[in-house]
Amino acid sequence: MNAIRFIVPGNIGHRSGGNLYNARLVEQLEALGARTEVVMLDGEWPPGRSEDRESLAWALRDARLAIVDGLIAAGAPGELAAAVQAGTRVWVLSHMAFTDHAHRESRALAAASGVICPSSFAAAKLKELYGLERVHVALPGTLPAETAAGSQPPRIVCVAALLPNKSQLLLVEALARLRGSPWTAALIGSPDADPHYAAQVRAAVAKYGLEDRIRLSGELHGPELEAQWHAADLSVLVSARESFGMAVPESLAHGVPAIVRRGTGAEEALGQSGAGAAVELDGGPAALADALAAWLEDPELAARWRAAALACRAILPTWTATAQSVLAAIGAWEGE
Repeated sequence: MNAIRFIVPGNIGHRSGGNLYNARLVEQLEALGARTEVVMLDGEWPPGRSEDRESLAWALRDARLAIVDGLIAAGAPGELAAAVQAGTRVWVLSHMAFTDHAHRESRALAAASGVICPSSFAAAKLKELYGLERVHVALPGTLPAETAAGSQPPRIVCVAALLPNKSQLLLVEALARLRGSPWTAALIGSPDADPHYAAQVRAAVAKYGLEDRIRLSGELHGPELEAQWHAADLSVLVSARESFGMAVPESLAHGVPAIVRRGTGAEEALGQSGAGAAVELDGGPAALADALAAWLEDPELAARWRAAALACRAILPTWTATAQSVLAAIGAWEGE
């Protein structure tokens, strides 16, 4: 089988779901015997500068099979089309739609040999925006994890870079309404992705006098991140836009229920498990505060959510299944 050239952006310095998905996928493709060549392209993606797109053209040259991250592909329809015409099978791994670059992205996805998405939610969005039909869904997997022990008082975690879309300000404002209840919280994510927004989150924590209850932990990895999950009782991911929300299955893998925003891909990640709730948040922090209060103040509800999260651990998809799904889609599985 020919090597799969996997072209990913080099301009994302923080932990993101897309980067994590890409890395886990490569690991499992290799474990299944598929050779991969990872090419990291720096540049101002999307849409990229002319020199960035030229680098992409070189990266695609002489490849027979390539997967291009959607962050890059969205800005380079001409380069994708030229590669396909030259005989390269080019698949786009679209983690989310880039509506600010819709004209370029629609042409790029139409030119590709096929499109892979990490969720049915993301695939439906591409079909809605661009009328695409060649969209294959390869759900993110999970890694085996130890069951969380929880904390006293209950610990709430939000694992996401500090970015406006991730809505940590909303979470801080909701928690400020619950100062009379026992809880602590950790915001676990890079403050460098958007320093201005990170400063706003810190200022909000200080404004409400919650410095001793809400910790901004920064981006964590390995044992430090595992320690945070081990102490968690609930995770919250209330991004305004989310194609899937890999922190949600990561939470469930630790037996930790989750609250997510209704109408985003994170709702798909939570599914019908009963391990938490998808909350309508158009009304702002009051609705999130109500959902958190219900969990904090109703022991039976909290116990049901916890039991459902523990039950999920046995049925969560694996990264091996993700890689097999991708290989099946691109036609590079056994026999090719």
